[in-house]
Amino acid sequence: MNWQPIRQGEITLQQQIIQWITDHIERGDWVAGTKLPTQRQLAMQFGVNRSTVQQALEELKAAGILETKVGSGIYVANNSWHSLIRQTQPNWQTYIDTSLHKPNYHTIQLINEYEQRDDVIRLGTGELAPSLLPTADIEASLKELSLQPKALGYSSPQGNDRLRAAICEYVKKRGIHAMPQNVCIVSGALQALQLIAVGLLEQGSIVFQEQTSYLNSVHPFQSVGMQMMAIHRDEQLVRTLAQQKRKRQAVFYAVPTLNNPTGGVWTSHEKRQLYEACKASRIPIIEDDVYHELLFEAATPPIKSMDDSGQVLYIGSVSKTLSPGLRIGWLVGPTTVIERLADIKMQTDYGSSTISQEIVLHWLQTGKYEKYIESLRQKLQQRADYVETILQEKFCNMADWNKPKGGFYIWLKFHEPIVDKELFTKLLSRQVLINPGYIYDPQDSHHIRLSYAYATYEELQRGLEILHERVVEKVVKRNK
Repeated sequence: MNWQPIRQGEITLQQQIIQWITDHIERGDWVAGTKLPTQRQLAMQFGVNRSTVQQALEELKAAGILETKVGSGIYVANNSWHSLIRQTQPNWQTYIDTSLHKPNYHTIQLINEYEQRDDVIRLGTGELAPSLLPTADIEASLKELSLQPKALGYSSPQGNDRLRAAICEYVKKRGIHAMPQNVCIVSGALQALQLIAVGLLEQGSIVFQEQTSYLNSVHPFQSVGMQMMAIHRDEQLVRTLAQQKRKRQAVFYAVPTLNNPTGGVWTSHEKRQLYEACKASRIPIIEDDVYHELLFEAATPPIKSMDDSGQVLYIGSVSKTLSPGLRIGWLVGPTTVIERLADIKMQTDYGSSTISQEIVLHWLQTGKYEKYIESLRQKLQQRADYVETILQEKFCNMADWNKPKGGFYIWLKFHEPIVDKELFTKLLSRQVLINPGYIYDPQDSHHIRLSYAYATYEELQRGLEILHERVVEKVVKRNK
């Protein structure tokens, strides 16, 4: 033990001593419980001041490698090996905490976790029940496809040419006139939002939205430095947009047909009003129209059908209808925008699944898709009526709601502010999963997003009974 630190070295004396001690522990020379020489002995051995040794030992104690036993001395700690392992690995938590993309709210993390469990009644899930998906028909259509070798390779930047042409024909029925070069195939609507966020907007841009919004439960814009701003669609809209637009770049995110989570549907006048207000301020509109096919009554034309200046980016998808697992959606917009976003898409995933694109193309071209949608709407209408009957029986004295106009959801509003994390977790303990309103508006303690699209009829009955029990308990406790 005649080692001494190098005084002219690039590493400080203190750090050299720390490394010398940890080397002895890592090699097993000093096992857990080994008593170290005194500070005076080490200082003499190393030829340094005692204060230098003391600082080195204090740092090792702070790291959990050494420990002091009062009246006895300094020893190698029992957990020294684990502490050393942590020191030799990257500090992944620091990487996580300082990363660009923000974590989801804890409630949403729990929702994502519990949605994978078969023993949970999912009263808020935003997807179709497996029994409603055309599994057998999709399987049969695979046998009808004649795949070319190219279909097993990577997709072209904007997506399958024939699929983009078929989408142009499909959206024409919505009053949207587009050419294939105006279409980009995306892996669901959420990817479209992410591409827009990183491909078109500068940091600090304003994203206007309604007060209660799906965007508050995910972070495609927030995580790249955008400022979310809730805005009322009233007579002051034009002036408000113009004032904010002077400050920085802005877009307006809108779900005019079957809003998620409220289920609201704008009138043609409201759509025109927003379009004209945004046009006056030269603010682009992102129109998320993924639910329109599930409207129980005839849909009014989308905002995009009014667009004569190329300011509306239109998003469609089969995730809410045909299959979320196919991961196929589309974005319609000006050619320059589409080419830009397609370039970024190729940099991130090298194109959506070519086989999924072939399946969606087949369903659009053969008419299977529209026939299936008609049947699906009827089944969703029956489910909505069933849930409304239960609500009338159990909740009419404690909550309000609007009759659903289509889609998946009933926006259930309780008379008292009882929707909080406690209610969410107590329901979870009974294997009932809800989507509380506060994940869509942090100030909302009255609403839950109630889905009639996923749970079985028996689960809907049982889940709503448990919800009723917990709400009654909560109200009684609150009014004591």
